[in-house]
Amino acid sequence: MGLKKKARKFLEEFKGKSYSFGKGNLKKTGKYAGEFGERVLLVGNTPHLGEAFEEILGSFRKHDLETAGADVVRGAGQNTPREDVYRLANYIFHYRPDCLVAVGGGSTIDALKAANILAALAEESMDIEDYFGTGIVTGLLEKYGTKLLPMVAVQTNASSGSHLTKYSNVTDTGTGQKKLIVDEAIIPDRAVFDYTVTSTTPLEVSLDGAMDGISHCLEVFYGARSENFGKIEEVALTGIELIIRSAVRLTSDPGDMDTREEIGLGTDLGGYSIMIGGTNGGHLTSFSLVDVTSHGRACGLMNPYYTVLFAPAIEPQLRLVGEILARYGYIRDPLCRSQGRELGLMVAEGLIAFAQNLGFPTTLSELEGFSEKHIERALQAAKNPQLKMKLENMPIPMKPEEVDEYMGSVLNAAVRGDLDMIRALQAR
Repeated sequence: MGLKKKARKFLEEFKGKSYSFGKGNLKKTGKYAGEFGERVLLVGNTPHLGEAFEEILGSFRKHDLETAGADVVRGAGQNTPREDVYRLANYIFHYRPDCLVAVGGGSTIDALKAANILAALAEESMDIEDYFGTGIVTGLLEKYGTKLLPMVAVQTNASSGSHLTKYSNVTDTGTGQKKLIVDEAIIPDRAVFDYTVTSTTPLEVSLDGAMDGISHCLEVFYGARSENFGKIEEVALTGIELIIRSAVRLTSDPGDMDTREEIGLGTDLGGYSIMIGGTNGGHLTSFSLVDVTSHGRACGLMNPYYTVLFAPAIEPQLRLVGEILARYGYIRDPLCRSQGRELGLMVAEGLIAFAQNLGFPTTLSELEGFSEKHIERALQAAKNPQLKMKLENMPIPMKPEEVDEYMGSVLNAAVRGDLDMIRALQAR
């Protein structure tokens, strides 16, 4: 079975009839929203998506839906600033729609997820800080006997998988720190993704999203436990290969729709992956780099270094990922001659070669504005109980008291581009 056919099969298995993906599916937005009522709050950023919004609004008219307030309410900025979350919560309070529809990349979808929480749980707290962590929202909804508004997520950038998942990332722009809400309650009720819409996305944004998708698959696969290893292996490796084989092609022909479909399918499998398992080191560090680089680049930069840290515990994963990298020319030496840390170094160097082929930075010192404060911020954030799931998801779970020694060595190695600086973290 070809990779694309396999990817479609996995996505149909994952989401069933609640997800419409592929060319021409924007018209499904009105049908989905109409399942929940007549008044829709439509949220998104329109500058490069004018045709998409026209088609969506046309689907609303076809299904006798009205928009609450303006036809389109402005979505969120990059990395989902918390100010945008509060603004959107106010719109929900004011217009009291039957359904929410988010049209955009991960930032806008994440923002509307978080705003929905604030609007539903205002009696508990209007401070988004109180909802960061795992499973908090579900418990509070049960406590107050309330529900979130139904939500339709229309993805427009192949990247985060936010339209399919239980995650909402929100950034405090004052401190430069991103935090995470993880809760089954915030999974969008319906999702739509016409991969051809990504042709209006700037190339650099598309490549960043592709790297985010690889990172979802890679980090979940590294952290796979024995009880779900087989399922994660199938889904994650299919996503990784789809993106690795198509991302470089996209740089030479950004308008090629087959390539964009492959990246869309691959990043959607990244979304599937993070619903089976969880991300860890690369994503955790990326949350502290929001003021110096984009999310996908941050994850892509850090994952080779975490690969070396975890190498003793993930040899089976390294061999399979290494085979993909070798197939596309990023590893040239035979993998069979290496094991343990040496194998980790080979795979890390292959990941770095791939990133360099995309023109991405591969050391922290290359990031404009990066300084020692980012290392301090990242180490401090890793010890925050609100982000403890990232330490627990690691292939070798890390204790907060180990962060400075082991994660510190990873960060310092990433500053200098010296993989040999990474301390050996042994499997327990």
